[in-house]
Amino acid sequence: MKPEKMREMSGPELEHMLRDLEQEKFNLEFRLSTQNPENPLRIRLVRRDIARAKTILREMQSGARGSTATGEKTKEP
Repeated sequence: MKPEKMREMSGPELEHMLRDLEQEKFNLEFRLSTQNPENPLRIRLVRRDIARAKTILREMQSGARGSTATGEKTKEP
């Protein structure tokens, strides 16, 4: 999922999506250990989505919203 779409979500929605992604990752890894997965690259995509969701949640909690991502420095009055 694109980070822009994740940033549009509320905190609880993002946490729910994170739980679903972690469950999907567990299921994919379990399937990988017992049999050949249908799409082995899906594990990588899910891991990256988990990292994105955790990063955006941390941004929301700390109050940092985009100013550091663009490299712009904020001016203090």
